Amino acid sequence: MTADHVTRSHPAEVLRAAYEAFAAVVRPLGDEESWLPTDCAGWAVRDLVFHCAGDAQRALVALHTPASEPADRDAVTYWQDWAPDPVGAANGRRWNRVGASMFLDFRQLKELYLETTAATVTAAAAARSDGRVTTQGHVLTAGDLMLTLAVEASIHHLDLVTRLPTAPGPAPTGLAAVRATLDGLLGRPVPLEWGDEHYARAATGRAPLTVAERLALGPDAERLPLFS
Repeated sequence: MTADHVTRSHPAEVLRAAYEAFAAVVRPLGDEESWLPTDCAGWAVRDLVFHCAGDAQRALVALHTPASEPADRDAVTYWQDWAPDPVGAANGRRWNRVGASMFLDFRQLKELYLETTAATVTAAAAARSDGRVTTQGHVLTAGDLMLTLAVEASIHHLDLVTRLPTAPGPAPTGLAAVRATLDGLLGRPVPLEWGDEHYARAATGRAPLTVAERLALGPDAERLPLFS
């Protein structure tokens, strides 16, 4: 799957594929597996699922919050607001851990995630891609919003399966959306023969760069992670 392909895919279908791939990992998990670590620092599986359920809930609100103002972000520039914030990240990890711990049985949290993402997919399919919506203080088209959601779900999918070796991977269209976004932020196609998964990990700070990779990237190496 290429980044060019994702531009020809309907954003709602890209989001559906990303959410359904993530749900395929979550659906069979039991309570014991929910305590396994992920690639998100300090988060177990249940913490990450709670975070992603909240993201889907935000998407539902956004898809039902039309905007009259012109869009000030697109699927790429949406991520430009990101900046390293160790204090904010630590507070976010703590808040998320407390919220996820309120579910005494992982099945409750799992059902919340599955129901919310299914509703989000339905809302996305019914939305006009060129309609403008509001989220996190910005205005985007609904289609661009859907692509940002697919990107986040696909990257967190990689985080989720770090200790689940038999779990299925992210949707190819979701990873293609990640590549298109990262190339857009970088300002050019990445000058390395990276597969989609490694590109997603390396450009978001999840995989360290080798000396050879730093040389190939040149000054752009210092710009990574592009977001986290």
